[in-house]
Amino acid sequence: MKNAAIICEDQKLFDHVFSAGRKEALARTVNLHPVILNSKNLECEAPRLKHVEALFSTWGMPTLSGERLESLLPSVKALFYAAGTVKGFATPFLERGVIVVSAWRANAIPVAEFVCAQVTLSCKGYFRNRLDASDPERRAAGKCYQGKGVFGEKVGLVGCGMIARHLIKLLKAYQLQVMVCDPYLSDAAAAELGVEKAELARLFSECYVVSNHLPNLESLRGVLNGELFRSMRQGATFINTGRGAQVNETELVDVFSRRPDLTALLDVTDPEPPPASSPLYAAPNIHLSSHIAGSLGDEVVRLADYVLDDFRNWEAGRPLEHSVSLATLATMA
Repeated sequence: MKNAAIICEDQKLFDHVFSAGRKEALARTVNLHPVILNSKNLECEAPRLKHVEALFSTWGMPTLSGERLESLLPSVKALFYAAGTVKGFATPFLERGVIVVSAWRANAIPVAEFVCAQVTLSCKGYFRNRLDASDPERRAAGKCYQGKGVFGEKVGLVGCGMIARHLIKLLKAYQLQVMVCDPYLSDAAAAELGVEKAELARLFSECYVVSNHLPNLESLRGVLNGELFRSMRQGATFINTGRGAQVNETELVDVFSRRPDLTALLDVTDPEPPPASSPLYAAPNIHLSSHIAGSLGDEVVRLADYVLDDFRNWEAGRPLEHSVSLATLATMA
């Protein structure tokens, strides 16, 4: 059995992710260090960590410099992270040849399911209809908004990473046309996915629903701007479960205040949450949710399953399914 340790700043959070028997399964699979490591006790525990080969973590993974990693955990060969992005801490591990496994693909599943629900509701005009139907006079007069319906409409995805690809699979259950804007998506891959490639301007101007799935890169800050929002079709919906920084929120608010026919569904903002003075709260056609698209509640256990599966692959010498490389970090969200 491999010698392993848990490293996480929040033990309750780790126990939540590794609930439903997953923590017990981990303890049966490895020789587990009896103390959960964190940034405060790592030096104290170091004399007993010389033979630890594998680390398990989730949200709350402390950042270790290369020097601390080498001096405190000299035998570590793999880190199994039961959560999403590893950009904040993975580089020192990868530079020293330590395998890093992330459950970011597992986190793509609930986000894609969340967006799929929003796409179908948007095609029906649900969010605008709900506002109209809350007005007794509009309801009695039969003046509640109705959307185009979930048949033959164009849905645009900005970015084609893991979330968008899973979403495409879910949308195959509906008779919708899916357009994708992603410079890294080849013609062959688009054909295999059954989608049409399109430039960003065309995607915004032609699609009834546009959903953002861009990676969180500084070069993409504010790329979704007022010009694109002004070009949107009558009654269209913009969905953002990517990152708030990719949207020029000032220009979004300006356009949507002038275009009450448009709807924005924002699960992420910049900053998050918006300050109390933000006009996002006041706009009736901008609907906010508190970053709930990703794994939460019972869904987080799936994250533990992904890393436990890859630990078994690693232990058995099989190829890993969810490892991350230095090259991956350059385009990873």
